[in-house]
Amino acid sequence: MDTQNTSVRPHAQSRNSGKNHPSRRVGGVIHDNSRHTTRFTVIGNHLAQHAELSLHAIGLATHIQSLPSGAPIDIRTLAARFPEGKTRIASALRELEAHGYLRRTCERTSSGRIVTRTVSCNQPGRRSGDTDETKPKPKRPDRQEAKPQRRALPAVPRPAYPTPDLLQIALGVLSGLRREDPRLLLSATDAEHLAPGVVAWLERDLTPEAVQSALTSGLPAEPLHRPAALLAHRLAAKLPPLPPFRAPVARHPLQNCDHCDRAYRAPEPGVCGACAPPGHTPSNTEEPRGQLAP
Repeated sequence: MDTQNTSVRPHAQSRNSGKNHPSRRVGGVIHDNSRHTTRFTVIGNHLAQHAELSLHAIGLATHIQSLPSGAPIDIRTLAARFPEGKTRIASALRELEAHGYLRRTCERTSSGRIVTRTVSCNQPGRRSGDTDETKPKPKRPDRQEAKPQRRALPAVPRPAYPTPDLLQIALGVLSGLRREDPRLLLSATDAEHLAPGVVAWLERDLTPEAVQSALTSGLPAEPLHRPAALLAHRLAAKLPPLPPFRAPVARHPLQNCDHCDRAYRAPEPGVCGACAPPGHTPSNTEEPRGQLAP
């Protein structure tokens, strides 16, 4: 008669046995991948699965990282490439800049022109060539040589379309502030930080003189220790609202005068004001004496 050994543990059942195993899931994505050998771009999961970026910003960052160096990625070029409008593209670029995937800086060329440099970062916070092994460790400065760190300036409003022409006008406004008040002498670094905020004002149909008056009026009488910080605060706190939309005014088509062949605007062909009979003023022309409107 056989005797069962009670000290032996029973054999564990196979994990693959059973049709309703809890680890098996029905549905979900199934990847059918093949290895790329040409024409591919490596995208980190920190971008593809970013928890705060919108899907539009993630897709735009992927497109930008796939472009060769020197390819234009301004708003006008991207709007011509994709069906999204300039407003959505500008919003996505601001998202990428806020999370470190883009760096946009204004630089002055040798000819004096202000241009916007855009740098795409596939790993925010790291520079090209930096590795964990080769990145030098910062040295702890001596207490005698330690210098006080410069406090960062407050953020300024961001313009929708910072064109080089508007940035040049904004730098002219900032450089002219010292003529209104000598205490508002700014460094080149401070002017580059404040220039986009001035452009945001100019986009709201304000003249450079009006912006200058808003920045210099009502200044405190005591010395200004940080004039750039004061100007940054005013640019953000006093930013006027966007102007209401105005439909373009319909204008008459251009006509050529039957006598002198000069161009003028009128609903129908005829003669310009200069060729009209003495004492008679044509009522169908928009420009007096046949002058061409700009």
